[in-house]
This record gives sequence, structure tokens and C-alpha cells, in this order.
Amino acid sequence: MPLLQTIKLKLRAVDLHDMSPEESFLQELCHHGLACHILNIRCTHIQKLNMAGTFMQLHTLNLDFCTSIGSLEKDCFSCMPSLMRLSMCETRVANLWTTTAALSKLPSLLELRFQNCLCCKDTGPCPASCGNKARIASEKLGSAPLNKCLSSETSSISIRDATFQGFLAEENCGDLLSLTGSALIKEGSGKFDNLSHISEVEMSSCLQRVGSIEISSDVPPSLNGLSKLEKKITDKEEILARTHMWDLKNGRLTSLKNYISHYPSPICFEKHYREYMVASLPRLEVLDNLAITKMDREMGRTIFSKYYEYLPYKRQNKQSVVTVLQKREMGTTGSSCPNFSKFKQSCHYGKSQYHFSRSLAAAKLGSAAWPLLHPLHTISHVYKEGSKKLRARQFEYHPSDSCLMVFGTLDGEVVVINHESGKLVGYVPSANNMNSVLGLCWLKKYPSKLLAGSDNGCLKLFDINHIPPIVGGVNRSACVATFDDFDQLTSVHVNSEDDLFLASGYSKDVALYDISSGKRLQLFTNMHREPINVVKFAHHSPFLFATSSFDHDVKLWDLRQKPQWPCYTASSSSGNVMVCFSPDDRYLLVSAVDNEVMQLLAVDGRLHMDFKIASTGSAHNYTRSYYVNGSDYIISGSCDENVVRICCTQTGRRLRDVYLEDVESGSSLYVQSLRGDPFRLFHMSVLTASKRPCSKWEIIKVNLLASSHGTEEHSHGQNIRSTFLGG
Repeated sequence: MPLLQTIKLKLRAVDLHDMSPEESFLQELCHHGLACHILNIRCTHIQKLNMAGTFMQLHTLNLDFCTSIGSLEKDCFSCMPSLMRLSMCETRVANLWTTTAALSKLPSLLELRFQNCLCCKDTGPCPASCGNKARIASEKLGSAPLNKCLSSETSSISIRDATFQGFLAEENCGDLLSLTGSALIKEGSGKFDNLSHISEVEMSSCLQRVGSIEISSDVPPSLNGLSKLEKKITDKEEILARTHMWDLKNGRLTSLKNYISHYPSPICFEKHYREYMVASLPRLEVLDNLAITKMDREMGRTIFSKYYEYLPYKRQNKQSVVTVLQKREMGTTGSSCPNFSKFKQSCHYGKSQYHFSRSLAAAKLGSAAWPLLHPLHTISHVYKEGSKKLRARQFEYHPSDSCLMVFGTLDGEVVVINHESGKLVGYVPSANNMNSVLGLCWLKKYPSKLLAGSDNGCLKLFDINHIPPIVGGVNRSACVATFDDFDQLTSVHVNSEDDLFLASGYSKDVALYDISSGKRLQLFTNMHREPINVVKFAHHSPFLFATSSFDHDVKLWDLRQKPQWPCYTASSSSGNVMVCFSPDDRYLLVSAVDNEVMQLLAVDGRLHMDFKIASTGSAHNYTRSYYVNGSDYIISGSCDENVVRICCTQTGRRLRDVYLEDVESGSSLYVQSLRGDPFRLFHMSVLTASKRPCSKWEIIKVNLLASSHGTEEHSHGQNIRSTFLGG
């Protein structure tokens, strides 16, 4: 660092390769900054990029093949006012929202790529794809190859392994100064005469990895010009199709149809990736070696308004929390829309008294691109006998106490916690006949009681007032009732009157139990052609319930009709993992294997909304979805993915994606189950599991209204309660 700082403004280019994670050099460089013009970093140990130092002269940054970078931190580009070109091919960056939020802080950014055209050595437009126009544009932008040799008036520094071993001078190097190990190169000639530092293994690896894939390139969204009618969008697509510029079948520009991608980062596989990036970064001129045209921007705005929400509840412009509160105190509408009266009439959410709470939520969410995630410490810090940790397998929020949550474990324990304070409220050890707890349900009229069912069929009713708040404590009075077993149980649910409950499992049958007597009243046989994964009562009717099965069907039943025939049957294209009613019972939310998520009208089973979440192609990617903010939004996650998606129930538009990673190891955390917080807007909890290096199960709390970069850890005093929401 002293050497680099001594050269100062004379420093032209710096190459950093294979930096060891034990050395502080790279951290010091990112923290303090550098005065170079071109910076090339290839390091496999950086997981989160945070270049918060001052890089005032930097105009080209190459982070290709930094294969551990999974996310961009909030301030990682905040001190790079001159950065024009950025390349991040073959990283692990995947989140559209946080990535564009970080890149939007680069006022001079013109060229960006997360994948490259094979013939292009820099970030400029590919001459082969655009002809002479691209060459002219490239000359105007002054695109510099990322690894181009420089003139004798400037200095180029290359550092490998960051281990100073000594100077090496050779006659044929001219003005080249080399440090073997910390190879410092000052260049006088226009060529590299010595390429011995590139090993045969590295070269062979690079050649073997050259492959090609065809990427989907739907069109990007705009941030301010939202809310266009879908009919107009369709008309634009048809007009473009007539001019042979739009592929209606694949939903993308024909100029991008045959684009061949090389070394793509995961973000490139996101649906509408190119269009989202173009619309979110209006100053960008080249993306992935393809010039951005006027038509790209227009289609980007159109597609964004169709598939994405810039802010929740159809808010179109960001407002500060202070502004929203001021308008509430002054009694004004708080609207930033010029035709707000028309907007309110057309808006599904209407002119309710919840306008300000929703505006406040929109303001907080708009300022928190990096949501606050933190694990429930009760799970990770409570040990059983033999220093074993609790491993959660299922959980449920309490329906009337905003602090309480219950979770069942893989070993058969039932644990009640205060999820706000992290304190243990009650612990029921596993009985000899209790296996993994898969079914949990609180009683509503008797809020101290909860029903628990394990996968070996054991069913018990507990009273938390009699459960000791210590691990290892035993109080047999905690179990109020034991019911007849239901073999291979997967789901239990209590009706709205707290007098009956249903159980389903890895069979075609459903059992009905009476809670007061503890008896099984009836066994409904052969309700589906394959096992029934989930059964759910309606929230307001004690007789209506729905079943979802791997036979692709969802059925609605009525106990008053002695369920022999369903009220109706709705089908998915793959096996159904779960179903649930919306809080107002207007809709059924159906989740099938591999991200097939639909909302049906509960009255007759007609399709109301297909959320069109991209599939992975895996037959074992079990998807689960629940409502959040009443019936306004859904959250959806799958067991083979480390992302939770938030979508609007009325438009189907995507509001955010939340990616889950283990803080300690940086490994992905996969979604096993999830629930929306019934008391707080845009709060949820996600049960996750990691695959490497060892299986780790924990519950992650997610607050979309608070930033992970905020000074306050996670104050619950500022939470917006969903009791201010209708339905």
C-alpha cells in the first residue's frame, strides 16, 4: 500500500490476482481506495463487495471471475464518481434489486456487463452484432480494453499472491519492472513480452470453460413511468412483431434472440434481466456488449410496468417518512400523483383509512433496498443434552399475541418463544413416540393452547401456561389431550370455532377430530388419487376446508355435505405442495412443484392470478406460498432455492426478491417453510436449511422496512402494525 500510494496520480492500472484471504492488503485497499484509472481484481475469496474507499480517478473496474462475490454492499460504489466501465462476468451476483440500487450510485457508468460476447475483450458494444454503428459508439465512449497494454507515460501494476519476493530485471523487458509473487509491472513498450506468469493449468482451465448458452432477454422496466394498461403493452408488442423486431412467442427483441452468452453471472438468468437493468439504470449505454437503443428503453419501461412494482401499493414516487408523517398531520392526502382522484378510483386498494399506513410502509421499503435479516437466536443459542442444538422443522406465529411463536423440531420437541426478545417461553421435550414435528396450529378462542402433530402420527394438545420455560424441564400437565394417531402425518388445522380439527398425511385420506372429546369423528377416504400434503380450514367458516395433493388437484369441501364429492376441483400442471385461504377467505393460494403459484377465487375455483414465477426444471423443487399484509401480497419460496419472492395479489407484479445466505459461511440457505407476520407490514419469517458444510436449520426473520445497513439493529418500536390494514 505505501508503494501504491507513493506512485499516486501517476498510477494508471492495477491488476490484483489470487489474493489470500488472510492478508489485509485487499481489505485495506477497498477501505482506503486508490488513485489508479483501471483496476482489475480476480479473487475467489471476496463474498460481499464493499469498495467504500475513495477511487476518484477510477474509470474501469474489472471483477470478472471473482466467483465468490454474491452481493453488492450499499456503499461499495459510493466513491467512484468517474467509473464508466464495470465488468462482473462469472460472479455469484443474482439479486436485481440490490444490484441496481448499488449501481445507481455510479453517476458516470456507461458500460456494464455480467456476461460477455466471446469476441469482445472490453465492455463496449460488440462490433460483430451491431456493425459500424457499434464501432462509432465505441469510439465515442472511448472504450478501453480491460487488460490493454498502456503507454510509457503511465504505470501499470500487477500483483499476484501478494507475497513480495524480490525484483527481477531482464533485458528484453525494457521499462518493465516485475515483482515475482507481487508482480509489479511498469510498462514502456506496447506489448507484454513475458507471459510466463500465466500457467498452463490456468490457460487449459480457461479454454475448457469456454461454453455458450442462449439467454432469455425479455424487456426491462422503468421506474417512474409505471401503470400502463396491459392492452397497450400487448399492442406495442404486436406492432413490433409486425416490424419483425419483437418475438411474440419468446417475449423478447429479435435482435437479442440469438445472443450467445459467455461466463454469465446468475443475475443474467433472471426473467426480464436485461429490461430491468436498462430501465433501472437510465444513463447506461451498453449492457453485456450490446448497445442500448431507444427501443430498448421504451420496451423496458413497458415491461417494467407490466411485471414489476417500483413501490408497494402502486405508489409511483419515493417519499421520505418525514414527508408522509407531515402530510398525515396536516390532513392532506399525501399523494404524489397528479391525477390522484382517478388513481384512487382505479386502485383496488381504494380510498380506505389505511392510506397513510401504506404510504408509510412504501416510504420505508423504498429506502431499504437491503432488508434487515437476522436469525432467531433462541434456536442457535439453546442447547439440549449433549450440547446439541434445536433444529426447527415447522413454525407458526401466534394469532393474537404479536410476540409469540411456536416451532417444532426434527427431534420431536415443541418450543414456544418470544420472537421479539428471543426469550424461551416454553419447552416440551420429545416423548418416546414423538418424531419430527410437521403439524402445528394455535387455537384462536383458547390462545394458550396449541395442537402439534409428528410424522409418525402422534397428535397432542398442549397448554403453554403449563409448559416450563427451561430446556429439560418436564411437566406432564402441559399435554391437555392425546388423540388417535394418524399415520404418516404431514398437516393439521383447527377450524374457526376451535371445536374440530383435520389431519392429513402421506395417504389419500383425511381424518376429522373433535377437540373437546378427543375422539376421531370420521375418516374421509380416497379424497384424492395421490397423497394429500396439506389440509386447511377457511378462516371464517367452520365447515369449509381445502385439500391439496400431489395428484395435481386442489379441492374445496363442505362438512355439511358429508364430504363425498368436492364443491369443485382445480388443477395444476404439477403436484400441489400446499394450499391456504386468504385472511378474508376470498381466495385460495395454491403452490405446486417448481414455482407454479396461482391464486383462485374461493367461491368457484376460477383462476384469478397466475404469478408466473420462473421454474428451475427440478421435479423436487417444492414450493410454498403464504399471504402477507392481509391479502395484499404473497411470499413464495422453494426448497432448492435461496430466494423469497414478494408479489402483489391483485396485479401479480414482483415487488422484491430476498436472497438468504448464512452470515458466517456465506453459503446459501434454502427455503423449507415461511410465514408472513400477521401483525406487521412486510415482516416475515423463513425456515431455512443449508447443505454445506453441514446441515443447519434455523428461522430467519426478515424486515423489508428496515435496512441491514442501518445503525439500529432491529427496533420493533418502529414497526408498522398490519392491524391498520383492511382484510
